Order: sequence, then C-alpha cells, then structure tokens
Amino acid sequence: MNPIQKKLAALGITGALSLSAAFLIVPSEGEVRKVYLDPARILTSCFGHTGPELRMGQTFTEEECLNQLVADLHKHDRQLRSVVKVPLSEGEHAAYLSFIYNVGYGRKDGANRGRDGFAVLRNGKPSTMLSLLNSGQRLKACDQLLAWIKIDGKESAGLRTRRAKERKVCLKDLTK
Repeated sequence: MNPIQKKLAALGITGALSLSAAFLIVPSEGEVRKVYLDPARILTSCFGHTGPELRMGQTFTEEECLNQLVADLHKHDRQLRSVVKVPLSEGEHAAYLSFIYNVGYGRKDGANRGRDGFAVLRNGKPSTMLSLLNSGQRLKACDQLLAWIKIDGKESAGLRTRRAKERKVCLKDLTK
C-alpha cells in the first residue's frame, strides 16, 4: 500500500476509488497546496480539485487537500455510477473514475456547461466512450480513453501519458 492509499484508507476510501486516486489521479495531478491555473486555465487546487469556491491566493493544508480529494472522488464516482448501466471491473471503474475526475461529467455539469465530458458532449449527445461501454463494447470503450489528449485543440504530452495509464488499468481485468 503506497502512502496516499494509507491516508485514504484511514478516511474510508478503498477498492477502485483508492486504486484510481493512488495510481492514476494523484500521480497525474500532483499536489499543489494553493490555487493555481491548470493548463486549461481552470482554477485548481491540491490534487486537481476545481470548483466555484476557489480564489487565487488561497492555500491549503495536507488535511484540507485530502478532504478535497475524498469529496471529489465521491462526487465523481456518483456521476460515473449514474450513467454507467453495466457492471464494471475494478480496473474499468478506476480508469473511468480518473477520467471523469479529470475531464468532468460534461455539458450537464454546472461548473462545465458547454464542455465535452465523460457522459455528455457539449452538443448534448452522449460520449462515444459511454455509448460503447453501455452497449457492452468494453475493450473499445477503454480504447476511447486515448482520444482525449487535447487541451484547447492541442495535443498534451501529459494527457497522452495519463490516458495511456488509464487505458492500461481499464484493460487489466478484461484481457487476461
């Protein structure tokens, strides 16, 4: 168990949520204990937390950052579970949770109106990834992760790396 998993376990976070946080989200997001602008110019804090309450100049303790992470994991897990209509393996759950944590739900998410997301695209239609997943095309759905590597229309090396890790975790229980 790595250090972040131990801290999350103490807060009651285990299983796919812990796997997603410890091996995908935290390594990709890093920990910044103040508010900053991320590469997409979104106010962000701690482990990639975003929200309307953030203001430049705010700082956070380790405990506050962990509490943000836990709250965000639960929020995004509820969003994920609300639209996925098929059982998920632990790897799929962890990978899609990391993805929705990073990209968001989509158009219907109050903080991200007009943005593409895991569930809904800005045009109001479901994402290809979610459509494939819910139709039982699990391998193709995992492969869709690799399509989401752009920020403002430009490829991001960081997103390319993150998506490759998410895909690997997504496929881990499907390709034995």
